[in-house]
Amino acid sequence: MCLLLAATFFAASLTPSLMPRGPIVQGALAGSVAIIGYGIGHLLRWIWLFLDIPQPFKAWHSRLQLAACGLALLIVVASLWKSADWQNATRTAMDLPPVPTAYPLTIISVAVLVFGAIWLLALAFQFVLNFARRRLDPLFPRRVSAFLGFCLAAWLFWAIGDGRLVRNGLELANSAFRAADAFIEPTQAPPTDPMATGSAASLVSWEHLGKWGRDYVSRTPSRDEIAEFAGPSAIKPIRVYVGLRAGATPEERATIALEELKRAGGFERSALVVMVPVGTGWMDPGGQDTMEFMLGGDVATVAVQYSYLKGALSVLSDTEVGEEQSRLLFKAVYDHWTRLPKENRPKLYVHGLSQGAQISQSTIPFFDLLADPIHGALWVGSPFFSPVWRQVRNGRRPESPAWLPKYGNGSLIRSTNQKINADQFDAPWGPIRIVFLNYGSDPIVAFSYATGYQEPDWRKEPRAFDVPSELRWTPIVTMLQVALDTAFSLSIPGYGHYYIAEDYIDAWASVLDPPGWDAKRSAELKELFKRRAPAF
Repeated sequence: MCLLLAATFFAASLTPSLMPRGPIVQGALAGSVAIIGYGIGHLLRWIWLFLDIPQPFKAWHSRLQLAACGLALLIVVASLWKSADWQNATRTAMDLPPVPTAYPLTIISVAVLVFGAIWLLALAFQFVLNFARRRLDPLFPRRVSAFLGFCLAAWLFWAIGDGRLVRNGLELANSAFRAADAFIEPTQAPPTDPMATGSAASLVSWEHLGKWGRDYVSRTPSRDEIAEFAGPSAIKPIRVYVGLRAGATPEERATIALEELKRAGGFERSALVVMVPVGTGWMDPGGQDTMEFMLGGDVATVAVQYSYLKGALSVLSDTEVGEEQSRLLFKAVYDHWTRLPKENRPKLYVHGLSQGAQISQSTIPFFDLLADPIHGALWVGSPFFSPVWRQVRNGRRPESPAWLPKYGNGSLIRSTNQKINADQFDAPWGPIRIVFLNYGSDPIVAFSYATGYQEPDWRKEPRAFDVPSELRWTPIVTMLQVALDTAFSLSIPGYGHYYIAEDYIDAWASVLDPPGWDAKRSAELKELFKRRAPAF
């Protein structure tokens, strides 16, 4: 049973998933999944023996073992032979050229190495468990001592892993990213415009903007660039950014951001966007620049950095800090905005990508806004644990798919992707416009722990165009496949978690409702951004 489960899990790991995988990555996944299958087999056998259930076919044990080995080998060989077709199914869904081979020898070699490494770790766990059990046997009945021994071994390994490896690893990563954040590129110079953040007149020094803050401010489109699309009335947009070093506390950084926004004239523009960056502080040019071109530069954006760490590392260590920073920034801006005369203040929006979208959703005080609501939100690539996205997906209308949910009558919340426009609803927009832009192939949006034991709704028909029809659900394995996909979700522009400028445009148009906007203007702006440099 152990070998058959290991081989079955190995084969299932090679089947199509949301993102294409190279042979080394595929081998690492296959080895990890195979050892899980092998472990489940051993667990079932241990439970059987633990309960003292008689073993059937005991006389045929050797023959059954030999037959199981042969069948397991056949499953492994057949799945490796089929692996290229399975990879090409995912690649076809993303308009990528097919690969002639999946390099099965590389896959099996890496899988064996990974399997062996985890097996050695399991042997070490078994040694600790047996040592603890032998010490407990004189004190407790056999079954009780076995259970307590397992608990002690599990606690010890968890304490070492979480307390030493994870914590020290996060501290090391934080130090490395902090150093990178402080480094100033020789080609980057502070802005000469005194109204720009980071200038000599700014409340935030050039050094305190951080790596991505300096990049963000330096990339501000000029008036002339925007005028080529928006016409002679275009102006240069305002970008206010406060780095982690600019203030000792989240409260101080939020106050600095508000004062810098006021100094730069942000509340005198027609639109104001409170943006939450991703973990490192990076701001997506595809989302920012498109909105500024669309509004002719008559917009101000304010953001505050809350972490030095990337993606999952930031989620592990800085989520609470990010939520606190986002909450304080929005409160500072919103409180000042509500005190301004309604006829002389900008329209107020919120925006976030990935972790920024999740944090933004977690910190907007929706009920407090009812008396004086903001005008809208654009949340892109919302991670699966994002509170508002989860509510929209789970509470969608029954006829709509999980990857493109319709929520209520569509007057408040709508969703869109690369091909579906958010304005394709019967009910007109209300006073607040909230749009979710998510790709069906985005594993960060699609992942769920429940996939380990039940089929995900996004796999059911109708299926997103960028999800292969050959994708099948396998308990545990599919969850691990999608989890691994998250690590490579930025590899293909326009798919996965790599959101491109052209797809932001229609989403922003639905939220902002710019005067005179139509399909022709949208196509012109998309063509303009196709010619510009990619976001990363």
